[in-house]
Amino acid sequence: MSIQIQQVSKSFGSYQALHSIDLTIKDGEFVAILGPSGCGKTTLLRILAGFEQPSSGNVLMDGKVVAGSGTLLPPEKRRIGMVFQSFALWPHMNVSEHVRFPIRTHKSTPPHIKNNEQNRIQEVLNMSGLSHLAERMPHELSGGQKQRVAIARAIAPQPSLLLMDEPLSSLDAMLRMDMRREIQQVHRNTKSAVVYVTHDQGEALAMADRIIVMKDGRIEQAGTPQEIYLRPETEFVARFVSKSNLVKGHWDADMFIPEGGTNIAWPGKHVANYFKSNGLYPVRPDEFHLQPSSEAGIMGEIANVQFQGKEFHYDIRSDTKRWEVISPLPFALNEQVSLSLSSVSGEGV
Repeated sequence: MSIQIQQVSKSFGSYQALHSIDLTIKDGEFVAILGPSGCGKTTLLRILAGFEQPSSGNVLMDGKVVAGSGTLLPPEKRRIGMVFQSFALWPHMNVSEHVRFPIRTHKSTPPHIKNNEQNRIQEVLNMSGLSHLAERMPHELSGGQKQRVAIARAIAPQPSLLLMDEPLSSLDAMLRMDMRREIQQVHRNTKSAVVYVTHDQGEALAMADRIIVMKDGRIEQAGTPQEIYLRPETEFVARFVSKSNLVKGHWDADMFIPEGGTNIAWPGKHVANYFKSNGLYPVRPDEFHLQPSSEAGIMGEIANVQFQGKEFHYDIRSDTKRWEVISPLPFALNEQVSLSLSSVSGEGV
């Protein structure tokens, strides 16, 4: 299913949640909508699902208007599956019954699935790793198993579009990593388009074909995970996704001279025009090269150290600012150091 979102805005009274959103989602594409709380990502998802009507603009699915002025096709007629943050399992149904329910009740379930209901149930249970739990009730399942059931239920009627609203936020860190792989596998197996709403940068970067970064009801940047992470176009994206330090200084053509630095200039051919026009250079914590105090670089002092196994996370205090730095090299608290840009990173930003 291909989706076109055309100039979609949404207001709730005097509050405008979305401002003229334009977005196209290709058939089979995995798109992550990424942003902080209140940015409009869940409102956009609810409009795609049919739970909300846009105040202006249109939503088209396979060329047909499903939402717009005077038009709102209900969710059950959109051939979509939905996975919620809270699992939303029914306490009186076992796992197999959860998978059966949408096959029987969704009007858009294809005839070949309706006519082979039991085969489809078994296929989905096998795909989701739930065959041995088919007779279990929700209260007998772990958090990860409940989320698998929620995904299995969503994909059972073979939807063309799978909508996921922060589906992993209630799971612990290890389970989230496992479920990322599960969701990727489901996407490969079903070939449905996926719209995945999250505030977790790691989830979006790990799973999506394309990331849409939102802020205050608007799209800040859209691109592949690599483009969003390595080449942010705005200060918000640089900080929110890449966790970048924004170094002040001045630009001389494509070379950047950092404020407070000594004998250094950084290449920045691929740095976005926003940063050049504002005298800034985005540097991710892992892009800084940390070394004992020398005559070249930005001079600073180790203000805090966190050991993370293969690397150290440092807070560096300098005359101009505090910097976040990730380095494999050990330094002591209060040690004098100098910061420069890793030789491989300047042209990759």
